[in-house]
Amino acid sequence: MAQAITPQVKAFLENDSETFSYVVFDQVGGHGVIIDPVLNFDYPSGRTSTELAQQQLDFVAEQGLTIDWVLETHAHADHLSAAPFLRDSLNAKVGIGAQITDVQGIFREVFALEPEFMTDGSQFDGLFVDGDTLTVGQLELKVLHSPGHTPADIAYLVNDQALFVGDTLFMPDVGTARCDFPGGSSQQLYRSIQRLLALPAATNIYVCHDYPKAGRSHEYLTTVAKQKADNIHVRDGIDEASFIAMRDERDATLGMPRLILPSIQVNIRAGEMPPADEQGKTFFKLPINAL
Repeated sequence: MAQAITPQVKAFLENDSETFSYVVFDQVGGHGVIIDPVLNFDYPSGRTSTELAQQQLDFVAEQGLTIDWVLETHAHADHLSAAPFLRDSLNAKVGIGAQITDVQGIFREVFALEPEFMTDGSQFDGLFVDGDTLTVGQLELKVLHSPGHTPADIAYLVNDQALFVGDTLFMPDVGTARCDFPGGSSQQLYRSIQRLLALPAATNIYVCHDYPKAGRSHEYLTTVAKQKADNIHVRDGIDEASFIAMRDERDATLGMPRLILPSIQVNIRAGEMPPADEQGKTFFKLPINAL
């Protein structure tokens, strides 16, 4: 493409799950995408709201944007997706990595989902494989398959300048994603990260979560150079064997994310709720001793 413009990025933090969601666009009045949208969910009451997604809609309206895609980096295990609300509000499409079919197959069995549930990814409007590109206004988004956290993780590289990594990498003082979910692999994660960190040093990296230690507030923006110099898990000098040993040992001590059971049931459906029963009521399943 011609000289690429600098992508404009607006970050939105959902505090309960410490998730960053992004509106990425080319210019005021132009085109953009929303990456990793969040549906607010109060677990004790089982109530949902579109508070954060509405903030994004308000921003989109203020900037006069056309949103072409609502994009997921993977089927998140720590928050519910607001993709259907944004898709319907913006007349957009919903996309995710093609390996979501593997994740759907795994969790169809875990949750003993209804026979009608399809594991072909047909719930999504777009399934992306490594090397795919999306053109959105003056933005070119390259898809980089980055498995390890889950088989389906992808990152989006926008105009060769801004990289949206999902859960693969966190801020340097937090480290990297866990790999103990079904289909995860610490070896794959290390190799995926090395590929991402082979991008130019000045490439901006936008994380999906931040879990700040005492003394700093939430942050979402780092760079390839900062990750290579300072990431506590994969900085330069940490080899594959050392990373695998550290990651596997650490993962063995971690409890499951608080919202994994409702989140997965929604997110493998492109953000839709499970089908309602005869009375029109919707329920999540709670598998016992399954994870």
